Amino acid sequence: MADTVDALARKAAALYRSARYDDAREAYRDLLALHPNRADDWVNFGLLLKRQGAFREALAAYDNALQHQVTGPEEVHLNRAVVLADDLADPASAHAALEAALAIRPHYVPALLNLGNLHEDAGDRDRARTVYARALELEPGSALALMRLAEVTVFDDPGHPLIERLRGAIARIDLGPLERADLGYALGRALDQCARYDEAFAAYRTANQGSRALAANPYDPQGAQAFIDRLIAAFPDAAEKEAGADLAPVFICGMFRSGSTLVERVLASHSRVIAGGELPLLPHIVREQLQPYPESLVGRDAAFYASLRQRYLKGLDEMELPIAGLTDKRPDNFLHVGLIKRIFPNARIVLTRRNPLDNCLSIYFAHLDPTLTYAASLESAAHWYEQYERLADHWMGLYPDDIHIADYDAIVADPEAEIAGLLSFLDLEWEDACLTPHRGTDQVRTASAWQVREPLYTRSCNRWRNYAAHLESLVATFGEPGRA
Repeated sequence: MADTVDALARKAAALYRSARYDDAREAYRDLLALHPNRADDWVNFGLLLKRQGAFREALAAYDNALQHQVTGPEEVHLNRAVVLADDLADPASAHAALEAALAIRPHYVPALLNLGNLHEDAGDRDRARTVYARALELEPGSALALMRLAEVTVFDDPGHPLIERLRGAIARIDLGPLERADLGYALGRALDQCARYDEAFAAYRTANQGSRALAANPYDPQGAQAFIDRLIAAFPDAAEKEAGADLAPVFICGMFRSGSTLVERVLASHSRVIAGGELPLLPHIVREQLQPYPESLVGRDAAFYASLRQRYLKGLDEMELPIAGLTDKRPDNFLHVGLIKRIFPNARIVLTRRNPLDNCLSIYFAHLDPTLTYAASLESAAHWYEQYERLADHWMGLYPDDIHIADYDAIVADPEAEIAGLLSFLDLEWEDACLTPHRGTDQVRTASAWQVREPLYTRSCNRWRNYAAHLESLVATFGEPGRA
């Protein structure tokens, strides 16, 4: 009997490793229906369900693992916290899960780091700093804990002890590429705050070298251009609007670091808007159902897109988010505007734009996912920016009345006029609260979480001038603002 059970478990695991996720899901269901006491398999089932976007079911699987006395229960509580925070936008429950992990293992550094991150998202810098300092005390050699502590520290002295500690850590010869990236981005940010721009740029260069080493393949300009060509070819015509069509979120998208978080915070200050943040729903649909993309969409009928709409709405339901007044602020959804307008024909799209020199520099300075390979060099960031503009122009040509360009530099220079135009586009009446988005109390889970908690400011405009000596490639591509 044991051999049969183990064979079923091996089969489920093999299907999972082979990316046959639907088959693996059924195999785990069969196995655990017959043998519900297999705690480790409940954990594996939970990981699979999370990957498939079945977040509530994943939590139930983790609960079963805990009920059956899984080894290392603190890790399962951590898994639950990640789902609750990242996928279900439930920071209070995530906090409780992390506290449960720490009750079992008080020195569990991964739980401390995630707890600090929740404090960051809530805008509580002091609590975040305390938790990160505790994590670093427990693991003095942790590059991640040191980076997180530096990220919640404000620097005005290049001799600050944390800067010296960052310098010493990044000089170690035994660092892996991820640690080098973590420390390099943190050191660059600290030196930038101290106006040590040449030293900051050198630190960011080191960080991006580490990030490039983590990517499976380097940025491919020809492949990127071909992908945009294929998207344009896949959506040559506008989708027809539907009278009385279902409600749709407001999709806010554009280049990373181009102001999408600011735009969402402005809108979330309005009484009729709910900030959804960077919802994973649309990318998940594309990844799981629409490969190869966009070619898989050829010949699809209205019923097919209606089924995708229902899947998206089911995801909102799982996250307990209403669709009325909701924003979906996922920057890279700009790739999917054509798909969005097939799924939600009446959707409004806000495309964010920023001075390309500042935008590309900010991308280069941001600790983005290494799979975003264009971010690891200024030249590739500039090339991807050009592809974004090319695709944005195509979408604007198809949907001129349903797309609004929100220009970051214009918003911070003349907030009242620009915000009035944005609200008018969305058929929202003026509310003064939209001029003070920093007063919002929502969680913010982006690289710009601290910036958007400050009053509107212009100091990030023309930031590129601090680094002009290093930006020959960007100036060659885009020219220098203000010069013919």
